[in-house]
This record gives sequence, structure tokens and C-alpha cells, in this order.
Amino acid sequence: MGEEKAPKRKPVKARPWTWVWATAVMTVICAGPLALLAWGAMAWDEIGEAKPADCSDVMTFARGTLPADARDARCTAAHWQDTVAEAEFRTDRAGAWLAATYPAGETAYSCEVDVCVRASYDEVLFVDVSIAYEDGGTALVRVKAFDL
Repeated sequence: MGEEKAPKRKPVKARPWTWVWATAVMTVICAGPLALLAWGAMAWDEIGEAKPADCSDVMTFARGTLPADARDARCTAAHWQDTVAEAEFRTDRAGAWLAATYPAGETAYSCEVDVCVRASYDEVLFVDVSIAYEDGGTALVRVKAFDL
């Protein structure tokens, strides 16, 4: 009696689509976090940069208004953990506007221009106003408001 040999089986070959799916899964597992990191870096890149803003909104944030004769107004705002809004304009009645808009403002300790005033609202919102008088009675006014 002879021993019977089991028939030889051919090795199982992987189907071509198996390798395609295995490659796709590994790509998602490895490249997914890198893609998310790159997207996050790009999305957070512009946060906190000053961007043009509507001057009425900026002055409302600074608890004031633009004077009626304001001209050459430029305003920016930057937002992230806090808000910084800046307005710059020219006017002929800077002193009267300052007294009417920020009557409780205190003179700043150091000032590089003609007039500097700081107003504080509940120690949460601070407004810095600087006025530089130019030729002919015109004043360049800069208002910077920021909150904590």
C-alpha cells in the first residue's frame, strides 16, 4: 500500500484591488495627519492680522464717533484673543471732538505728538487717542482701541 500524497495547492495570489485598497488606507493613515497639520497652519496664518474695517464700526467699538468734518479716514481691526481696532483721520476740530468724545480720558505719561489721551472702560476696554497738529489747523487723529 502506498502512501497517498495530498495534491499540491498553488499559493494564493492577492487580487490586484487588494493592493489598491491597502495603499489607499495606508495613505490616509499616514498622510491624513500631515494634511490636517498643513491645513491648520494655513487657516491660522492670518489670525490677528489687521484688516480694513468700517470706520463707524471701529469708532463704535472705541465708544466714540467720527467728527462730522472727518476726512481721509482709514480704519483697521485685528481679532484673535483680543480685538485691536485703529482709526486714523484728519479733522479741523480735534480739541472739541476729543473733549466731547472722551471727557474722562487721562493724559498719557509719555507722548510723541501734540496730545495723547487714554480712556479706560471698566479695565476691559482701553482707548488711546493721539493728535498731531499739522499746517493750517488740521489735525491728524489716531484712535487705537483694544480689549482684554
